[in-house]
Amino acid sequence: MKLETLNLLFAWRYFKSKKTTNAINIIARISVIAIAVGTAALIIVLSVFNGFEDLVKGLYADFYADIKISPVKGKTITLTPQQINQLKAVNYVDQLSLVAEEKALLVNGENQAIVYVKGVDNNYIHTSNIAAHIARGSFALGNIQNPKLVVGAGVENAAGIDAERSLTPVSIYLPDRKAKNIASIENLSAYILQPAGTFLVQQDFDNKYVFTNLAFVKFMLDLNIDEYTSVDIKTTAKSDDVKKNIQILLGSNYAVQTRYEQNQSLYMVMNIEKWVIYAILSLILVVAAFNIIGALTMLVIEKQKDIAVLKAMGAGDKKIQSIFLSEGILLATVGGISGIILASIICYLQMQFHFIKLTGGSFIIDYYPVKLSISDFVLVVVTVLIIAIVAAWIPARKAAAQEFSLKS
Repeated sequence: MKLETLNLLFAWRYFKSKKTTNAINIIARISVIAIAVGTAALIIVLSVFNGFEDLVKGLYADFYADIKISPVKGKTITLTPQQINQLKAVNYVDQLSLVAEEKALLVNGENQAIVYVKGVDNNYIHTSNIAAHIARGSFALGNIQNPKLVVGAGVENAAGIDAERSLTPVSIYLPDRKAKNIASIENLSAYILQPAGTFLVQQDFDNKYVFTNLAFVKFMLDLNIDEYTSVDIKTTAKSDDVKKNIQILLGSNYAVQTRYEQNQSLYMVMNIEKWVIYAILSLILVVAAFNIIGALTMLVIEKQKDIAVLKAMGAGDKKIQSIFLSEGILLATVGGISGIILASIICYLQMQFHFIKLTGGSFIIDYYPVKLSISDFVLVVVTVLIIAIVAAWIPARKAAAQEFSLKS
């Protein structure tokens, strides 16, 4: 412990003392600034990425249920009232909604759009948060005699629908289950619906989905009374634990997926993007490491007599090496702490005042979202220390290996 303290005392003395060559001071300051900038850049960009990641995941969470039950093969599943009651009785199952979904053609005069029509029951608003994203009109689905349609904003634009003011109904064409060929519109079942509302969640959903009531879609698809395309479930505990119990209850003919499994490719891409961003921005710290190497190399030359005195007093090569290694770590620590403080201030200001705006105005928010994460701070600190140790080890090893004379 005493030896480590002595190393730090030497390192601190060399850090703050004036050098005979002013270039050493300049290079040392540049290395500290470079480390600070690199550290701040890493934390800020990772925090912004966390903000966007949280926002996107939140939007997907509003659309996708905690757990989805779907067929392993084919398009539909059969669930009897007894099975539905058993599902509701599974531990930590909070809400359950039955769904019938199919690809359809939406026609409004001369405008057409290919959509996925999702027939849902009255409990659907409790398994998803879609009702909170109604931009115009209301989330009114009607009934089998008087079906209403809630469309995505992209579908509304593509089909020329004004859900809030339109008095003209639209036509929806669904494939006839008994038809052998659905290449022509004659083989599609048609029905007229009144637009009731428009939702705005995320482009992938807004350009693709429309909602109506479950009974109407089941009637149009000629589904049996116990037949559905999927079941959405909201849980009050970890989805993985609930999934296991549901899978045991239903058996292998039913696919039970958590929200992560429903969007596995999305989460995988986001993780890869984060690590790629981390790797690219770490290059800033690598560049800063060259400044540390330069500063320590010149410091070794500057302190030749000090090294000679220490060796004459019995200091070994490892002792000399550890002193200059501590000097490099000190430079990185000062720069790293400065960068962390700077990044924290900038992120806090952005979270409070949203002073850096997103351009374009087409996104759901108009500013860069930020989320600070302890894991990011730990990752950046470890990265800075590793780079600093590697950079300082090179001149420190040379300082220990060379022989200096007091007469030189």
